[in-house]
Amino acid sequence: MTFMQQKMGSRLLLTILLPLLFGACQPNANEEQPLSITQDVVAAASFIQASDIRADVVELSSDAYEGRGPGTEGDRKTQTYLISRLKEMGLQPGATDNSWRQEFELIALNAQQPDTWKFNTPNGLQTYQQGTDFVVAAGKQAATATLEQAQLVFVGYGIQAPEYDWDDYKGVDVSGKVLVMMNNDPDWDPDLFGGEMRMYYGRWTYKYEIAAKLGAAGVIIIHTDPSAGYPWQVVETSWTGPQSELPNEGEPTIEIKGWMSNTSTAALFASAGQNLDSLRQQASSKNFQPLELPITTDLTLPITMTSNTSANILARIGGGDLADEVIVFTAHHDHLGKGVATTPGEDVIYNGALDNATGVASVLAIGRAFSQLPSQSRRSLLFAFVGAEEQGLLGSQYLAQHPPVAPGKLAAAINMDGAQIHGRSLDISYVGYGRSTVDQAAQMAADLQGRVIKGDQDPSKGYFYRSDHFSLAKIGVPSLNFEGGEDLRNGGIEAGRAFGEIYTNQHYHQASDEITDEWKFDGMVEDAQFGFYTAWSLANQSALPAWYPGDEFEAARLAAIKASAEP
Repeated sequence: MTFMQQKMGSRLLLTILLPLLFGACQPNANEEQPLSITQDVVAAASFIQASDIRADVVELSSDAYEGRGPGTEGDRKTQTYLISRLKEMGLQPGATDNSWRQEFELIALNAQQPDTWKFNTPNGLQTYQQGTDFVVAAGKQAATATLEQAQLVFVGYGIQAPEYDWDDYKGVDVSGKVLVMMNNDPDWDPDLFGGEMRMYYGRWTYKYEIAAKLGAAGVIIIHTDPSAGYPWQVVETSWTGPQSELPNEGEPTIEIKGWMSNTSTAALFASAGQNLDSLRQQASSKNFQPLELPITTDLTLPITMTSNTSANILARIGGGDLADEVIVFTAHHDHLGKGVATTPGEDVIYNGALDNATGVASVLAIGRAFSQLPSQSRRSLLFAFVGAEEQGLLGSQYLAQHPPVAPGKLAAAINMDGAQIHGRSLDISYVGYGRSTVDQAAQMAADLQGRVIKGDQDPSKGYFYRSDHFSLAKIGVPSLNFEGGEDLRNGGIEAGRAFGEIYTNQHYHQASDEITDEWKFDGMVEDAQFGFYTAWSLANQSALPAWYPGDEFEAARLAAIKASAEP
């Protein structure tokens, strides 16, 4: 009750602030009715409770779900559990066929990892060890992936970006070659690729895509912890074992998707008389020319290819006078499944407690809060628990390709991928802050809670492009991706950052991502309530949320709205 009373005490301030917050961002501000948080809304938020969130996290991250790997029995068990919870809340099926499941096919590619990878160089045959030096995966849906005397070419960042007058290829024919490229994108100039903020050009997904488009045979991405945003062990666990994809529909592919450690790549380059650090320096210029290395390689990967299905679990709450427009929540329900034990008694279940049982539990709690409102919001609500996120945002990609309503009618997306497990924070980490009018609704919720919104606190890691809201942003949907911040009410920023570093370095994508007695749920409650208040505002304001002018997704948004308006 203390928490609820604190919210109630802020109503007068909100009645004054909200017309300013929302009127400032609307095309026809004078026509916008002021919003105010009412007693009913605050009362509904109080149904977001720590006991419910904890129970869902404990269940979904238990060994019984075997790490929730896509297409596994654990995946299907997860889907069944989510449907049962949504039914308990009184929500309705959200898929277009009036079902709970939006099924999609997965092609699982399990490349047989070679023990070694050999390269022919001017200094003789150089041999590198799997796991320690490299990880490699199949780049196409076939029984075998093959490199035959494929030449290596260093292509800097591997980026073609005409809007920045940047082309790392300079017209060089790279068909049939293995492209060696750096992770991330140029980050030293705020007017170039967003400065420290990693753009999609810096993501490994883009690098594999552009290589396939240019006809390359394979890619080796040079790993460093700073450029990736995580340690080498994450590469090992993420890129070994079955790798799932949506069925190929004619998109260009490569044979091999590879990663090499920085130390191993430097040694390989040195065997050809090249200095990796010097080449990095050269690649920092727009005038960089791709370098064909006197190195070739042969590699054959037998691939076990299987077909399976996963599903997005979709639930809806109908709206009022703007019911054809939808606020969509996303949280991925999958994780990495089970690994293979190398020692007796080794824990090989990747439970994914924080990533992302916490996000799923939080969105379930938000759904429960909306179900307690005495009257419906103006816009409808869609709760999308998407699958196969860890395989490359596949579930949300399928959702974006097959949305239950037209993209122009998806008003905004709110994504939760991981939650603050160390208690309440004075701040909120909002990845994408400053890109759309969703900001105003988020600011209202933060003001209500007496908290400060901070943009991406580690922009070099490219978090905006690493979670499910990105799939919807690509079809034009303004988005909010958030979690509790680092400035803990108990311990401050120093403690918050230390906890974050421990998780990234020791537990992210590891079998040790499990719930412990040290977890605190009061912060998860407050963060879920922040998401609820933000969504309520977006669902009831008159104007459709929009990207700010010049944003990279503005064109997609305008096109989607235009298409929705056509008869």
